[in-house]
Amino acid sequence: MKTRTHQRYKSDKDRAIYAEIKTYPPLIVRVDGRNFKHVLRDNDFKKPYDKRFARSMAEATVVFFDKSGFNPVLAYIFSDEINLLFASVPFKGRLEKLDSVIASFIASSLTVILDFKDAIAFDARVIPVCGENDTLEYLAQRQAEAWRNHINAYGFYGLIEDGLTKTAAGKRLRGMKAKDVHEMLFRMGVNLNETPKWQRRGFLVAKQSYEKSGYNPKTAESVTILRYKTVQHWDLPLFTSEEGRDFICAIFKEWARRDLNP
Repeated sequence: MKTRTHQRYKSDKDRAIYAEIKTYPPLIVRVDGRNFKHVLRDNDFKKPYDKRFARSMAEATVVFFDKSGFNPVLAYIFSDEINLLFASVPFKGRLEKLDSVIASFIASSLTVILDFKDAIAFDARVIPVCGENDTLEYLAQRQAEAWRNHINAYGFYGLIEDGLTKTAAGKRLRGMKAKDVHEMLFRMGVNLNETPKWQRRGFLVAKQSYEKSGYNPKTAESVTILRYKTVQHWDLPLFTSEEGRDFICAIFKEWARRDLNP
C-alpha cells in the first residue's frame, strides 16, 4: 500500500501561504467588536445607547490616529463598528498585517480607556473603494445601517420595557416594518427623530488643521505654522445630502493638504 508523501517545507515562512496577499489603497478597514452584546451587558452599560461607551470608542479611535503609526483619512463610527479610510497603508498592503494590527490596536486601546478586566476582541476586514464617489456611497450605506440599528435597538428595548421577554421582543421586532416601530415607540413617548444625533447618524474622527504662531531664528521673523490635531465630530449631516457630501469632501481636501505638507 502506497503512502502519500507529505510536502516538506524549507521554513515556517513557506507555510504562511496567505502572508503575501496584498491590497491597495484607497481602502476601508472595518473593525467590529466581537460579542459586544455580552461585553456591554457584563459591564453595566445603559441600553439601548450609552454615551460613555460611545465616547470611549471615539477616544480609542483618536489614540489610533495619534499613536498607531497609521495615517487614516477619517474614521466613521457607530455602535461597536469603526470604518477607517486609508489613502495609503504600511506593510506594503499585506492583508493579514493590516487586519491583525488594526484590530488588536483598537481592542487594546479600548481596554485601557474603559479599564476592562476581561479580554475583548475586534475583527477587521478590508473593503476596497474606488475614488471619492465610491467612498461617499459606502459611508452613506454605513450611516443608513446606523439608522436601522437605531430603530431596532429602541424598538427591542421598548418592547422589553413593555413587558416582553428578550426572545419575544426579538420575534415581534422581526415582523414589524420600520414605520410600525416608529409608531409603537411614539405611543410609548419616544420620538426617534428627536433622539441624539450621534445615535441616529454615528460620529466621525478626522484630522483638522490650525495655525500656530512661531519664530524663525534664521530670518529673525515671526511665522505662522500649519499644524494638525485629531478632532471628533458628533453632529454629522446625512451623507446623502449636499451638506454631507461637502462635509466629507472637505475632509478629503484637508487630508490631501496634510499629505503634501506633513
